[in-house]
Amino acid sequence: MRLQFRRREEPDVNLTPLIDVVFLLLIFFMVSTTFERETEISIELPEASGPALQGEKRVVEISIDEKGRYFVNRQEVINTQPETLKRAIAAAAGDEQKPRVILSADRNTPHQSVISAMDVARQLGFVNLTFATSKPAEGN
Repeated sequence: MRLQFRRREEPDVNLTPLIDVVFLLLIFFMVSTTFERETEISIELPEASGPALQGEKRVVEISIDEKGRYFVNRQEVINTQPETLKRAIAAAAGDEQKPRVILSADRNTPHQSVISAMDVARQLGFVNLTFATSKPAEGN
């Protein structure tokens, strides 16, 4: 009696459907995910009481965040050099000779950053400077 051994073939696993499913899941999650945009300037204003000012014809708003970065009319200034800030403020003012300048600084902003912004505005001849504050909470 002659025994004949048959070789068993190795099982073949086809990975193509698995890869297709993984790619479909990846595309689904990429399309359905919403990414948080950090375009808002995060500034905690100091508190003060007083009447709110009415709108002016031309306003230049200088915002300074807690790291000392400048924003002129919500557009970030490239760096913190006074000449760069001066060009940004002059561009925002346009041909207005005496615009109202509103300085919004975070309560944790370095003092030097605020003084530098005030100095640049004074060098441009803008003397109508207002500090933005928030109203104190009731009960304080």
